[in-house]
Amino acid sequence: MAVLLKKENLFLRVALGFALGVVMGFALPGFSIATKAVGDIYLNLIKLMIIPIVVCAVFGGIANIKDGALLRRVGVRAVALYVGMFVCSAVVSLAIAWAVRPGLGTVFDSPPVYEGAVTTPTVSGFLTTIVPANIIQAAAEGSALPVILFTAVFAGAILSMGERGRPVLDFMNSLSEAFFTMLGWFMELSPAGVMSLMACSLARYGAGIFGALAKYIGACWLCCVVVFFLVMVLPACLYARVPPGTFLRACGKVALVTLSTTSSAAALPTTIQVSVEDLGAPEGISKFTLPLGCTINMCGGACSFCCLAVFVSDFYGIGLSLGTIVFLVFTATLINMAAPGIPGGGVVLGASFLSILGLPLDLMGPISGFYRLLDMAFTTINVEGDIAANLIISKSVGEYAAGAK
Repeated sequence: MAVLLKKENLFLRVALGFALGVVMGFALPGFSIATKAVGDIYLNLIKLMIIPIVVCAVFGGIANIKDGALLRRVGVRAVALYVGMFVCSAVVSLAIAWAVRPGLGTVFDSPPVYEGAVTTPTVSGFLTTIVPANIIQAAAEGSALPVILFTAVFAGAILSMGERGRPVLDFMNSLSEAFFTMLGWFMELSPAGVMSLMACSLARYGAGIFGALAKYIGACWLCCVVVFFLVMVLPACLYARVPPGTFLRACGKVALVTLSTTSSAAALPTTIQVSVEDLGAPEGISKFTLPLGCTINMCGGACSFCCLAVFVSDFYGIGLSLGTIVFLVFTATLINMAAPGIPGGGVVLGASFLSILGLPLDLMGPISGFYRLLDMAFTTINVEGDIAANLIISKSVGEYAAGAK
């Protein structure tokens, strides 16, 4: 029991809550539906933290950049490459998710129905939305995109002020710490929330939901594997001229850490060591681009969001238009680059993403029960993307030659 209550074992408690929810859903279906309010409160707490966490993460990620000279030299290349890798990962993931269709083909006792409206923006409407007349009103309405862009510009302004902006930076860093502490408290309620949402889902839809979740998890892992070879291995080997065997062995060493910790930050020392010692990447650039990539290079997020959108839309029988798909990729790129490193981030950002698209959030509860399995793949692909990007950037500025150590 003492081991179960340790802070680092939250995923075990969530798994236990998931299992209890399964039992309750089968044994007490009426009670499970009647007590869905517990799960709704849990989802509301997550939604409550979306805007504060996104603001603090965006501000901190930009305003805390210290090495301006190195940023000017490789920063633009790095950000452009990270965006390109993310978009490519999103396109590949969408193609795979569309082929697999994890939310289709499942027989339910009571077919799920969603009566809400999916966001289908026009170009003019989208541009008007992301530049609001009142940023406070946009935040109050939960409009994450205009808040992200406003915060990015504000952080850039503070960064340009140098030492005069230090008081604001210190305040925002303290505020960020407070919000992350609150989020940590709320995430401790995940076992109860997952239990309630899983029980209600099972009572409503029957055992068919397990088949849908299994297909979703399989689709996510398949996307990560394909993205790894197409978006990371191929460019690193063709452009940076890294021998495939050398690159795969280096990635394997890092994967041992990411699969066990599901933390990009925890893997960072190993990532830097492997990049410099095993792959011969320049140490100076590696110590800049790898921590930066750990912050904003989220190819795993592309796999996550694209599979999640297709899964949820298919599950509820919602059609996604071409405009919505383009909006999906843009939104996924912005959110993942803007709000990284959040504890329980997959659940929080997933809920934020679905909310922006106008898709229902109810499946985030059942997904949370399996999220450790998903996070292993997403974190690993994030870090492997950092390794590949570091080699490509180093090669582009003339600082890397394959085999030089």
